[in-house]
Amino acid sequence: MTPTQIDLVQQTIHLVDVRALASAFYARAFERDPSLSAMFAAPRDVQHARFATELAEIVGSIRDLDALRSRTGGLGARHYDRGVRAAHYRFMGDVLLETLGATLGPRWTEEMAAAWAAGYDLIAEAMLAGALPAPSSH
Repeated sequence: MTPTQIDLVQQTIHLVDVRALASAFYARAFERDPSLSAMFAAPRDVQHARFATELAEIVGSIRDLDALRSRTGGLGARHYDRGVRAAHYRFMGDVLLETLGATLGPRWTEEMAAAWAAGYDLIAEAMLAGALPAPSSH
């Protein structure tokens, strides 16, 4: 990600109601793949609040790679324990970008889409790395 893309992602998050974005994101994801809802044990409103909080925090830490890895590594491990695998990340990333585009309407630009795609890939890679088993010490 370039510094300009980081700025754009961080600016864009302030253009949306993150809680409403979370609700629209999950509605879109579950509509496309209803089987995903089985991975979420928390009540819908709690899950939306968690997602909104995490997204805002992750976007806020995206400039500091160590902080990003620290925040997303444990999140990735918890997601893995719930059955989330690599293919889910691509699917959910596509849904997130579509939801952002629908939410922002004409304010959503190609530059924003490219910045968010790069940011999401960085976040997904960090989460996937957190899901890897710890190396053995022997």
